[in-house]
Amino acid sequence: MRIRGIEALAGGQAGNSGEARADAGMATLDRRSFLKLTGLAGGGLALGVAPLAQAQEGGKPKAPPAAPQAFLIIAPDNTVTVAVNRLEFGQGVHTALPMALAEELDADWRNVRAALAPAGDPYKDPGFGMQMTGGSTALNHSFQQYRELGARARAMLVAAAAQRWKVDPASCQVEQGVITSGSQRATFGELAPAAMEMPVPQQVKLKDPAQFRIVGKPTPRLDARGKMEATTPFGIDTQLKGMVVAVVARPPRFGGKVKSFSADKARAVPGVRGVLQVPVDRGGSGVAVIASGYWPAKMGRDALEVQWEDAGSKVSSQALFDEYAKLAGQPGTVARAGEGNIAAAISGAPRKIEADFRFPYLAHAPMEPLNCTLQPEVAGGKVQSVRVWVGSQFQTVDQAAVARTLGLAPDKVVLNTMMAGGGFGRRAVPSSDYIVEAANVLKAWVAAGHTEPLKVVWSREDDIRGGYYRPLHLHRARIGLDAQGKVVGWQHTIVGQSILKGTPFEPFMVKNGVDATMTEGIVENDYDLPLQMSVHHPQVDVPVLWWRSVGNTHTAFVKETLADEMAAAAKQDPVAFRLARLDEKKHARHRAALQLAVEKSGYGKRKLPKGHAWGVAVHESFSTVVAYVVDVSLVKGEPRVHRVTAGVHANRVVNPLSAEAQIQGACVFGLAMTRPGFAIEIENGAVKNSNFTDFPPPRITDAPVVDVFFVPSQDNPTGLGEPGVPPIAPAVANALFTLTGKRQRQLPFVMA
Repeated sequence: MRIRGIEALAGGQAGNSGEARADAGMATLDRRSFLKLTGLAGGGLALGVAPLAQAQEGGKPKAPPAAPQAFLIIAPDNTVTVAVNRLEFGQGVHTALPMALAEELDADWRNVRAALAPAGDPYKDPGFGMQMTGGSTALNHSFQQYRELGARARAMLVAAAAQRWKVDPASCQVEQGVITSGSQRATFGELAPAAMEMPVPQQVKLKDPAQFRIVGKPTPRLDARGKMEATTPFGIDTQLKGMVVAVVARPPRFGGKVKSFSADKARAVPGVRGVLQVPVDRGGSGVAVIASGYWPAKMGRDALEVQWEDAGSKVSSQALFDEYAKLAGQPGTVARAGEGNIAAAISGAPRKIEADFRFPYLAHAPMEPLNCTLQPEVAGGKVQSVRVWVGSQFQTVDQAAVARTLGLAPDKVVLNTMMAGGGFGRRAVPSSDYIVEAANVLKAWVAAGHTEPLKVVWSREDDIRGGYYRPLHLHRARIGLDAQGKVVGWQHTIVGQSILKGTPFEPFMVKNGVDATMTEGIVENDYDLPLQMSVHHPQVDVPVLWWRSVGNTHTAFVKETLADEMAAAAKQDPVAFRLARLDEKKHARHRAALQLAVEKSGYGKRKLPKGHAWGVAVHESFSTVVAYVVDVSLVKGEPRVHRVTAGVHANRVVNPLSAEAQIQGACVFGLAMTRPGFAIEIENGAVKNSNFTDFPPPRITDAPVVDVFFVPSQDNPTGLGEPGVPPIAPAVANALFTLTGKRQRQLPFVMA
């Protein structure tokens, strides 16, 4: 059944809210935060959450009220539709959040459906105050919120049943979408209209987790069938009547500009409707070819004759490594001071470990390239309002960016969240680069006298060459050890671009000149060593962005390979070395994850085949700890990972089926970093890579067996989308040392 209201208009100012928390099983969000949405119910029950700015003391909004938006709609046919306030791009949130709501509602899971929420104030992350998907926070921030929605709707349905039957609500039992009291029986759908007449309850009691029958059970994804049958549309699948498709010729250098162009050959391609010069990212300019479909637009672009100005970035990645190595030898900005005279301790140490680690730029390369569809309402040759279809991780930011680009108020922009084929951070851009570009193409199209909807599509080559990479980094470590191999001092320097500088996140994530996304994963000093850390953030004319697990992609590699090297120096087993330094209270979750992986793998007990070696790594990111024990051999001089055993502490696991898949997928994703050629190479400001042929991800034949085990916990869920990435490369590198006697000091691996 189609539910009215899920795509209701969004807009408004960003608000601030703390993370919702449970207290003795009682709902904690104020009752005024919940709304009954009569106009959306369609004869059923609709319940939403007030925009953050409206849920104020005394019920007095600080901003004009936004249009109503539903989180939950129960239809007369018993269909329960849950709006998901995130982007679904493979991580399983489209199922996990409805599971939380359905658990407290006591719904029949067979009747539950999910829909991605559009941009709108009520759908903002209760912790961040903006609608977004990132940092592996979806369940951590919204699990409680969705439970409370389900509990309040359940209470309203019970109140309606009790009133109809003239019984005490306490006598009503709820199970699988049916309410009973004695011989009386009614379904949610039958009671939904009457439930709309009930007040939203002041307080509700949440379930004891021991009563959970949905949460914690392996549950097939709600979106699985539609994706297998190709009936679920992704952003790139959007089709509108009369729609045209644009492909943009962008400058070969970041920030480059068009000097001149000839469009004659492009216009001669059948289906081409227009060729227009348009602004592109970083102050540059490009040429948009607009046609009846993607292929004629691409063929038209291929036929363009463009002369580019000698302008834009002139960066070369190899030269950057040399520059960074020089910077690493100079005093930097202090990220961790350490205790005592660490420099003197290292200088006086009889043994030292001194190493530079190199990490290249990395593209996200999601399977679905970037795209954005816009449908304008035009009057007087200008866009008056617009509807947008896009797989956005930053709905609030992107909606505002479209409005700003087109000179509209935010409430004139309806941003519909579409399924996305991966993202890994590329669809969460503070500058909204590809969406602003699409809005600029639409603006030029309308200025040329057109009113048709328009979709901008990037090719794979566009995507890989389009920038917003994981930054290039250089780490320098100087470690002093005494005669017994004990660490007496560790000086560590990281050189790399700041991801956050100049973004809305800078004020609270760049402290004292240190970008927290570059030091995370090592500055916490999990092994309680005498660590001193400094950073350099050089200005480089290459756009950079977070990449799945952000700074942990490089800090975990350095920390965990050095941990093995320090263990060897101390003549200790790598696992024993780690456990001896992980505090039993402070790092109880690290210890539990590592011990689980060790136990399940047979490490130290099971003899591996000849030519195989164990490798171990453990790392926390996004409040989740992942430990890997790997079985590795060499095949034709290249590492072959045969089996990975994962011990994971992610607190409560909502859907074990999706959670296991996330760790397995992240493990293979992380293996990509080790593979030959998996590096973005830039020369004189131009990216040399173009497709998977020269930026090769792992293939199915490269994927190892990945056994995943979770540490049981009753605590609030933590992230799972990213934490499986960081530990795999160091675990494999540690196994390689056993096999080759060579320490890996960079990614991808250098085997020669």
